[in-house]
Amino acid sequence: MGKLEETKEFTPDWDKLLNISRECHVIPVAVQDIDTREILLVAYADEEALKESIRLKKAVFRSTSRNSLWFKGKESGNTFTLHRILVNCEQNSLVYLVSPDKGGMCHTEHRGCYYRELDTESMTLKFIDEGEQAEG
Repeated sequence: MGKLEETKEFTPDWDKLLNISRECHVIPVAVQDIDTREILLVAYADEEALKESIRLKKAVFRSTSRNSLWFKGKESGNTFTLHRILVNCEQNSLVYLVSPDKGGMCHTEHRGCYYRELDTESMTLKFIDEGEQAEG
């Protein structure tokens, strides 16, 4: 885990979509817990990843940093069973409704990737779990 995941400094990657669109043909996928409706992650899928997700009934994405298939949890065992796929009106984003097979979602050991909140007064991040401390 690096500084980006641990900091309270707000540094969004405004160029992410510009950078990946040159190499990958993907659309965003919001991953939502089917029971709690908690948003766990936003990732990307291409046609191959979508077909694999449907075939395996597991969350599979396109890793935009490696430009390869990313079977979520393949190494950690923290896989997600795919129950439903929702499609937006313009067919340019998806929602995967999933249930965790075990453990959390995020490589940071948090349940999901949304563990910080933007303090709009200071424009810094604060950890949602008050018991958690971070350097920043």
